Amino acid sequence: MRPAAGPAAPPAAGGGAVGRGGPRRLAVLVAASAALVVGCSPAPTAGAGTASAALDELDVRPAASAGGYDRDLFGDGWVDVDGDGCRTREQVLRRDLREVQVRPGTGGCVVESGVLLDPYTGVVVDFRRGERTSEEVQVDHVVALAAAWRTGAAGWDRATREDFANDLVNLLAVDGDANQDKGSQDAAAWLPAREAARCPYAARQVAVKVAYGLWVTEAEHDALADVLAGCPDEPLPTR
Repeated sequence: MRPAAGPAAPPAAGGGAVGRGGPRRLAVLVAASAALVVGCSPAPTAGAGTASAALDELDVRPAASAGGYDRDLFGDGWVDVDGDGCRTREQVLRRDLREVQVRPGTGGCVVESGVLLDPYTGVVVDFRRGERTSEEVQVDHVVALAAAWRTGAAGWDRATREDFANDLVNLLAVDGDANQDKGSQDAAAWLPAREAARCPYAARQVAVKVAYGLWVTEAEHDALADVLAGCPDEPLPTR
């Protein structure tokens, strides 16, 4: 994800617009995907307690320096975490896309095509693997790597950073333009345009921060608290 030029104002309320994939598949996707109901893909499995309660347990501190940050410090790209032969990006695409077609002879790993209902905007994206088309669907680190660096990850060893970068709880397949718009911003500077996505997004941010012992800045805490005030029973996702 490319860094944004600076903090962005919270986006205007999104209406769940249907975009490049066209409206023809929306009814099918609504029926097939619980993600549309909860506003984020995949539908979260409830963890212990609520996101709101977990947020109150996070340390609140100023952001550390971004000095020394490099994407390579979080490992050499996507890896095969669980030893099933599939790299993390392919696992996320298989999990989050519908109508998935995989390349023969790859053990079911390489996704050639599928349909994404983008959790951040509601846009429907037809994914086709290719030099000019693969970027239309990107895998977002919900807690961005650079944001994690500023709130504790700078003190981790390389193995922990690699685990973090490939943790499925921290990864979502999203519209490429939305991912580029987010960049490395935290919740104080960027929230999904689609209002229905904000509670699951905030809960996922909190779940990741709790799991890895990251802190939040005061502005980040307040932004997450504002979102979760509207959904006090939002569960912590576990997948």
